[in-house]
Amino acid sequence: MRAKSIMDEIDMEFQELNAQVFVNGGMLIDVKTYARRKAEREKAVQRAKDALEEITAAGVQVKDLEMGLLDFPCKVDGEIILLCWRLGEDAITHWHSVDEGFAGRKPIDERIANAPGSE
Repeated sequence: MRAKSIMDEIDMEFQELNAQVFVNGGMLIDVKTYARRKAEREKAVQRAKDALEEITAAGVQVKDLEMGLLDFPCKVDGEIILLCWRLGEDAITHWHSVDEGFAGRKPIDERIANAPGSE
């Protein structure tokens, strides 16, 4: 999420620069500064890709980067469900079916809490 924040910040800087150039009909810019910022953005993109690959390799599904929304597939009573966590939550306390998504979140109940392997 930090890498995404950096990318958004740099994108905003470039949008502002483009607007200034357009309004002024052109202008001189500090090429070194913007080349450095572009390189910083590219590093942030790579960090984000690496982090997403690592998370995905662990079997976790990144559902929404902006919200920090993650789903953890698990099997309960022979059915695949998704334990659901959002950035800022202290623990995984909700779940939903594969078809429902975030809008269908329900609190974890006894059946899920007591499923084998749910320590």
